[in-house]
Amino acid sequence: MKRAHAMPFGVESGPEGTRFSLWAPSVRKVSLVLEDQEYALPDLGGGWRSLTVPQAQAGTRYAYKIDDGPLVPDPASRFQPDDVRGQSAVVDPRGYTWGDMQWRGRPFEEAVLYEVHVGTATPEGSYMALAKRLEDLAELGVTAIELMPLADFPGRRNWGYDGVLPYAPDAAYGTPDELKRLIDRAHALGLMVFIDVVYNHFGPSGNHLQKYAAEFFTKRHVTPWGNGINFDGNSSRTVREFFVHNALYWLEEFHADGLRFDAVHAIMDESDTHVLAEIASSVRQGFPKREVHLVLENDANEARWLERDPRGRPRFYTAQWNDDFHHVWHSLLTSESEGYYADYADDRVARLGRLLAEGFAYQGEPSSHRDGKTRGEPSAHLPPSAFVAFLQNHDQVGNRAFGERLSHLADPLKLSLARAVLLLSPQIPLLFMGEEWSASSPFLFFVDFSDDDHLAAQVRDGRRREFSRFRAFADKSAAEKIPDPTVAATALKSVLRWDERLASPHTEVLAETKRLLRLRRDEILPLMRTAYGGAGWRKCADDGVDVTWRYERGDLRLLANFDGRPFAAELQAGEREIWKSETVSLDGEIAHLPSWSGVMLKQTP
Repeated sequence: MKRAHAMPFGVESGPEGTRFSLWAPSVRKVSLVLEDQEYALPDLGGGWRSLTVPQAQAGTRYAYKIDDGPLVPDPASRFQPDDVRGQSAVVDPRGYTWGDMQWRGRPFEEAVLYEVHVGTATPEGSYMALAKRLEDLAELGVTAIELMPLADFPGRRNWGYDGVLPYAPDAAYGTPDELKRLIDRAHALGLMVFIDVVYNHFGPSGNHLQKYAAEFFTKRHVTPWGNGINFDGNSSRTVREFFVHNALYWLEEFHADGLRFDAVHAIMDESDTHVLAEIASSVRQGFPKREVHLVLENDANEARWLERDPRGRPRFYTAQWNDDFHHVWHSLLTSESEGYYADYADDRVARLGRLLAEGFAYQGEPSSHRDGKTRGEPSAHLPPSAFVAFLQNHDQVGNRAFGERLSHLADPLKLSLARAVLLLSPQIPLLFMGEEWSASSPFLFFVDFSDDDHLAAQVRDGRRREFSRFRAFADKSAAEKIPDPTVAATALKSVLRWDERLASPHTEVLAETKRLLRLRRDEILPLMRTAYGGAGWRKCADDGVDVTWRYERGDLRLLANFDGRPFAAELQAGEREIWKSETVSLDGEIAHLPSWSGVMLKQTP
């Protein structure tokens, strides 16, 4: 089985040779430099330049010369062996033979996501090293891996959100064929693969588009990263196609099962059809026979993107990362109330009850963290599978000054209750790599701008300024203890230590995670495969919640007590326990819940 995505950008191999295409509307002259030869690129109109060269083959190095200036790589390069400023390499995607011909994906309700940073998931930091760990994840009960952004970034170390060449999997992790082998192996084990994509900005180093395609950007929209990407102005048609094709490219050429779209609230588009709608429509039309899932990160909590059709299928996007789930739990477990946690400090338990039953905690209410601006849209009509829930992820761990995981901050007893609710509630759970055994290694923020000392200094100093508004770092000496994100040692500290899973207390946490995921598969998933009938919740005693989710084949009910006095709750006829904290006692038709305990009940016809 061969797979290749056809697109107007970049390089395409055909019977007459290799076609090189570049959109360069801002310049008069463009040349293709192929090994030691230079070819003038004919102007086809509309800013397009294209040439077919018979002798170019897979592996051939090439670049573009703009108005006799320095060479630049192909913005649609499929591979950059020598990083973002080096020459591009011709890739023939049909050179890889896939072994997953029968793979059609899995329904989203089966998803247990595992977020992975390829560079720190293993000591080797490669696609092939990660492939060797997939069997462990499948045995754990994970059903999907979510790879942090792969688009080529400057240097050897990066989270991936500084990518500048969206079509080129970063060479620091291996070749495109090795990424395909990783995905092939995942499919053989029944694991879906999601890829994180960034369509709201380009990284600050190595982006050459401004030199020959200034129309790619617009001054009408200003973002935290500068001028916005031009999705709605003159010449925006080509810009939109660049990103639409990128989404299709990962799904077709790399046979990914889904995409996670970074920070879409920062995508500015005032056109009649938002680019997010165009991407979703193109994907839905392009893969009608596969289970393909599109997941948003959207701080605005816009439920409109998650609407379902009469059959219950997503009209646009499958789900959204539910930051509210994380923020409430983190605030409950740590009592932190600075920054965005201020929005959850007033009545944490009530906000938890609402988000468990209705999806978002904020559905149009004012946010104190945002100076009273309202946030969110009504979401109670959506099924729980429209929300990805998590206690940790790369942002929530790595954006802390010292990269502490929740297991470094919270009481183990309290964290065990949070873990059970995460893995047994019908929202789609996401684990951050190493969370399943309470990994000891932090996950720190790191970059590699070693070829740009000025930018490296900006990042290092900016990181410390960012934390200076927090009480713990108001003192300059405290801020200076924050790890330097630009040095290799910072990334090295973030590498997982897989061998510690065999030692206490990690082995006990791993066993508990595995047990909970087995319960999810056996008890929760059968309900989620049937029609959803809504949910309800109420607060119990001082700090408890009672949440019920209704499905065609039965009901699921959570009783949980947090920092309040013990309380008793009456069980409904036919309810049976599928999980409970060790401290919970069931006395006939009454459940007794002390502080920081819970029980999950199931009722079937």
